Amino acid sequence: MSAITTVIFDMFNTIAQDGPEHWRQTFVEIIAEQGLDTTPEALRHAWDYGAGNFRDRRTAPGAPFISYLDGWADAFAAAFADLNLDGDARAAAQKSIDDLSARPLWPDAPEALAIIGRNRRLAVISNADDAYLNPVAARIPAHFEAVISSEAGRCYKPDRRLFQSAVSALDVAPSQCVYVGDKQFEDVMGAHGAGLLAVWINRAGAPPDPALPAPDGEIRNLLELPDALAKLGSPPIPEKPRRYQ
Repeated sequence: MSAITTVIFDMFNTIAQDGPEHWRQTFVEIIAEQGLDTTPEALRHAWDYGAGNFRDRRTAPGAPFISYLDGWADAFAAAFADLNLDGDARAAAQKSIDDLSARPLWPDAPEALAIIGRNRRLAVISNADDAYLNPVAARIPAHFEAVISSEAGRCYKPDRRLFQSAVSALDVAPSQCVYVGDKQFEDVMGAHGAGLLAVWINRAGAPPDPALPAPDGEIRNLLELPDALAKLGSPPIPEKPRRYQ
């Protein structure tokens, strides 16, 4: 068995928070900024329908690539039409992008990344536009050797090509990598399709979907990840030598 040398992370709801409360605040501010006669709940409900269609389209085999900015602008346009609102869909989508770039980290993330980064390489693969992924990654007190977005890869998880692009950029064998993410479909299935091990971070304790691939490990927070890596049967590689100025 190959030693696990590299841990690759999903970003949102794995390292950075992205819960309903954050999105509700975004919808509150969109309504206020654009003077819309609706509620955050009504706008979110209407937007969810278009966002769901975008989610289905972007993961369909052979689908042309569309960014989150463009996909969410389409969803807002449909929501505004459904609610008979004279809103600026592009501005609403940009507001969503801007707010995502400021998402807070999960409290367990900095310490966990510091521990794991002592003896393993770190990287990120995220279904995200660069405009909001890169600012979050830049705020994290960890050294990521690669930060790869769906926008850069021109495809979305679970497409194996996104995982393969990270493996290629890192010049590492898939068998030496573990991917950590919060979704069975995008993260576990995607990682397995590219030959990586997968650890599911299941913060809410949701039941696994038996129709989807089972993860190689399951954790409730990132501080449980070192033990999960050990249970995969591969000991950590020696600690990386420290460089002193």
